[in-house]
Amino acid sequence: MADIPKVQSLDDVMRWLDRLDRSAKAASTNAWPLSAVLEHMAQSVDMSMDGFPQPKSALFQSTLGAAAFAVFRLRGRMSHGLTEPIPGAPALPNMPDWKPGVARLRAAVRRFQGHTGALQPHFAYGALSHADFALAHTLHIANHQDDIRVQ
Repeated sequence: MADIPKVQSLDDVMRWLDRLDRSAKAASTNAWPLSAVLEHMAQSVDMSMDGFPQPKSALFQSTLGAAAFAVFRLRGRMSHGLTEPIPGAPALPNMPDWKPGVARLRAAVRRFQGHTGALQPHFAYGALSHADFALAHTLHIANHQDDIRVQ
């Protein structure tokens, strides 16, 4: 979305979702339909609280995974395969109606923002604080914004 700045916080994500929800037409520019992209982002947020189904090894998380997150944090942006599902996650929807996905992602972010309990280790980055997970979610969503066009 060239006319909308990249999200830089979860509050920005909520404002972006409001704008997306008000849009008459939006689409993903990659192989996944927008409904799948939105579900993928919501899955990631929910799994930070509920657990990731197929985590990488503790060794990977504490070395390569932690290093990758440190680089993303330092750069202030994430780059990852935008059509790579979360390992072991449920299948993504392939629906032309993407509006339910906006509501789904909004609910996941709202739930995360209000979550005060323990968080589950990220499947690749390992244990993250609430603030680091908020940053990871924000960077993840910002990365996917690159492939979402709104008209």
